[in-house]
Amino acid sequence: MPPALRVPHEEGRATFVGAVDAFLDAVEPLDDRALLGATRCWGWTAVDVVTHVRLGLEELACCLLTAGTCHATPDRDAATYWSMFPRPSSTDEVAGIVAVRRVASASRDPRSALLPLRHVSSGLRPAAERLTDGVLAFQGGVLTTGDLLATWAVELGVHQLDLARDVEVAPPTPASLDLARRTVEALVAGGSGAPEWAERLPPTTDGRI
Repeated sequence: MPPALRVPHEEGRATFVGAVDAFLDAVEPLDDRALLGATRCWGWTAVDVVTHVRLGLEELACCLLTAGTCHATPDRDAATYWSMFPRPSSTDEVAGIVAVRRVASASRDPRSALLPLRHVSSGLRPAAERLTDGVLAFQGGVLTTGDLLATWAVELGVHQLDLARDVEVAPPTPASLDLARRTVEALVAGGSGAPEWAERLPPTTDGRI
């Protein structure tokens, strides 16, 4: 079966860097009260979502340090990456939610949780800009650099939408939303079905997600 969605290296990199900046712009104005507010992620406040994103970006940063060492053939692309993660059991889902909440609660106050997010983001920008077109192993799969960065542009855009439940936040970049829609369309066309986060995407003018 041909790959569901291949994203060129330069497109993935540019969309990812833009999505990182947009996410930071969205969370920076939030005060402690807003960061304790509910989100579209069940069981998570805004500071929990911020912490989840930060932990993921830290994992991505470690992955980028291995650039040039993976010579395997990609077995996932920007869409089929999302099919690697089956829906967890209710017990596992709750455990994952609680684990992130515990990390978030280690901050002195909600605003303090933004500092490590800024740190990892400031390091990821130059790392992504230096990254050359290639292949990376990440979370049990092998992806091209363009596809991997594209998945993170989607992750950031969707979680930015998650924040905008009870508070007004800046919107994700059009490029990250476009990639999210293309991802959903590729998964549906390939028979994998739309991921759960697809329902949080704003509709297009023609009514599609």
